Amino acid sequence: MQHTQTYHRLKTLEVNVGGLLIGNLHPIRVQTMTTTDTMDTNATIEQSIRCIEAGAELVRITAPSKKEAENLLNIKNGLRNLGYNTPLVADIHFTPNAAEIAARIVEKVRVNPGNYVDKKKFEYIEYTDAAYNEEIERIRERFTPLVRICKEYGTAMRIGTNHGSLSDRIMSRYGDTAMGMVESAMEFLRISRDENYHNIVLSMKSSNPLVMVQAYRLLVQTMQDEFGELYPLHLGVTEAGDGEDGRIKSAIGIGTLLEDGIGDTIRVSLTEDPEFEIPVCKDLVKRYVNRNFDHNILVNPERLPFSPFEYRRRITHTVSNTGSGHVPVVVADFMKEETITPRDLESVGYRYDSGLDKWNISDAAADYIYTSGKILDFALPGSLQVICDYNIWLSAPDKQKYHPLFQAEEFIALETSDIGHCYISIDCFNERLAKQLVEKIRNRSDVVLCVWSSDQTPMPSVREFIANLMLENIQTPVITVVESSDTTIDEQLIHFSTEAGALFLDGMGDGIWLINEPSLIVNNKVSGRTYLEAKNNHQFINNTSFSILQATRTRISKTEYISCPSCGRTLFDLQETTARIRAVTNHLKGVKIAIMGCIVNGPGEMADADFGYVGSGPGKITLYKGKDVVKRSVNSDVAVEELINILKENEVWTDPA
Repeated sequence: MQHTQTYHRLKTLEVNVGGLLIGNLHPIRVQTMTTTDTMDTNATIEQSIRCIEAGAELVRITAPSKKEAENLLNIKNGLRNLGYNTPLVADIHFTPNAAEIAARIVEKVRVNPGNYVDKKKFEYIEYTDAAYNEEIERIRERFTPLVRICKEYGTAMRIGTNHGSLSDRIMSRYGDTAMGMVESAMEFLRISRDENYHNIVLSMKSSNPLVMVQAYRLLVQTMQDEFGELYPLHLGVTEAGDGEDGRIKSAIGIGTLLEDGIGDTIRVSLTEDPEFEIPVCKDLVKRYVNRNFDHNILVNPERLPFSPFEYRRRITHTVSNTGSGHVPVVVADFMKEETITPRDLESVGYRYDSGLDKWNISDAAADYIYTSGKILDFALPGSLQVICDYNIWLSAPDKQKYHPLFQAEEFIALETSDIGHCYISIDCFNERLAKQLVEKIRNRSDVVLCVWSSDQTPMPSVREFIANLMLENIQTPVITVVESSDTTIDEQLIHFSTEAGALFLDGMGDGIWLINEPSLIVNNKVSGRTYLEAKNNHQFINNTSFSILQATRTRISKTEYISCPSCGRTLFDLQETTARIRAVTNHLKGVKIAIMGCIVNGPGEMADADFGYVGSGPGKITLYKGKDVVKRSVNSDVAVEELINILKENEVWTDPA
C-alpha cells in the first residue's frame, strides 16, 4: 500500500510574549482566561494566581473598555509584587482605544478582526472591488496605531478570528465559511507585515470542531502560499460547554490539529472555573511531549484522496445498517464480561420492563454489542445485534442477530466465502497483513473492517490506511476502534475524542468502537483528578461514543449546548444557568441551545445555534431564535421559563418522558 502523506510538525515563527517563547518548535503552551470582573483587582489577582499555580503559562483578562484596560496595570503590579511573572493577555472586543492602552501595559493583546473596526448588524452588503478596498484602508487606518504601539513596547498580539463574529463585510463577500474566517485574519496580518511587525499569533475558533479544523488548515495553506512562512497558532474550540461534552468537543477540535503537529498554544474553553481548564490542557499537551511530530496532512494535500478543507464522507458499500446512507453505528464492548444479563444492557441504552415484557430503547442506544465468546441466553431488543468471535458464531442459533468477527489472519486463511455479513479486525500498522486483507476483500460487499493500529501514533496510521482504501476504490465500511489504558476520565475522554474524532471530521468512519480496561479504573480521587468506577464503565464508554459522534455532527442523539466559558464581561452565573437550562431541555434531541454571558459572545458567536440565551445587562437576558432577537431585557429569574415558551412556540418542545 502506498504512503499518501509526507509528515512533519509545522515549524512556525518564534513569538516572544514577555519572555515566554511560542512557536518555532517550542513546547505547546497552555493558557486560560479569568472570569472575574476586571475592575475587581484583588479577585482577578487571586484567580490569576490559582490559574498560574495550576500550570497556566499565560493568563488572559478581559478589557472591554478603557477603564478595565487601565486597571490591568494594577493587576499586573499586584501579581509581580507577589512574585508571579506569568505574561498577561488583554482580551479586546470593539474598543481600539482600550487595546492601545492595554498594549502599553501587558505582554500581549488579543483582538478580534470581526469586531475591532467593523460592526455587525447581520446585513448583506454588495461591494465593488474598489469599495471593498476602501474598507480595507479604513481598517488599516484604525488598526495601524495598535500595531505601532505593540512594536514599540515589544508587546505580542493575537489576531483571533471567531466563526460566529465575522463582520458583515466578510460575510457579504465570503459567506459563513472557513475561507471567510481566514481572510478576516489575513487582512489584519497583511497590515501588520506592512509595518514589519511579526510578533503575532493567530487563531481560528469556532464552537463547531469541524469548522474550526478546516479553518486552521486553510489558514496554514494560505500563509504558506502567500508568505512562505507560518505564524504560531493558538488552538481552541469556543463555547465548548462543561463536563464531559466540553472536554470531548475541545479534544476533538484541538486534538485533531495537534495530532498533525499543528498548534503552538492552546486553551480549553470550559464553562467552569478557569483553573479547571488547565489540567485538561495539560492532558492534551502531554500526549505530544517527546513525540516525533512526523505527520501532517497539509504537506502535500493535493496527493490526498480527500480534502482537508471540506467535509465529504467517504463513499462505501452498505452492509446491513453500516456504511453510506446510514449514521455511524456504535459498538459496545462486553468482551471482559463473564455473564451478560438484560439489566447489563441498561448501561448501553436498553431498559427491560419485565411487567410489560418490552424493551425501552433510548436515542443513545448502542447498535451492536461485542460479546467475544458468549451467546446470550435471553431474547434481544429488536434493534440490537451481536458481534462475537467466529468460532462462537458457528453455534449461534440466530444468524440474523449474531455476526462473526474474524481476526485478519483468520479471514485471510478462510477457504469458504459463504459467510455473509461479517466483521474483520485488522491492525493496519502491520503493512504485510493489511495488503493481504485488502486483496481478499477487494470484491466483497458483505464485510465491515474494524480498524485499529499498534503504531505509536495510531490515528494517522488508521487515516492513511483508509486513504489507501479510497485510492484503490475499495468501498468497504470501516468501524474505528480506539483502545485506551489511561486511568482518569479526562485522559480517556481526550484519548478517545482525539483519535476517533479526528477520523470522523475527515469523513472516515462508519462506526465507533471504544475499548478501555475497567480494572485500571478505581473510584477515588488523586490530586483532584476524577477516576471512574468500574461498574459504570459501559455507560461511560457508550456516552462517550455518542458524544464524539454528536460533536463531529455525524450522528445527533441529544441536545447540544453552546456555552461560553465566562469572563469578566459575564452578566450572570454561567455555570448555574447552564445547569438549569440543561436540566429542563436535555431531552430535546438535535436542538442546539447557546448560553452566552454577554453581548460579545452573542448573538454572533452563537454561530449555528438554534436558540440563544444571552446576557444583555445586569439581571437582564435577551432571547434569540437563530440570530434574531425574540425577547429583550427579560428578567433573569423568569428567563429560563421564557426560553421554554419560545421553544414551544417554535414547535421544538416536547414534554420529558
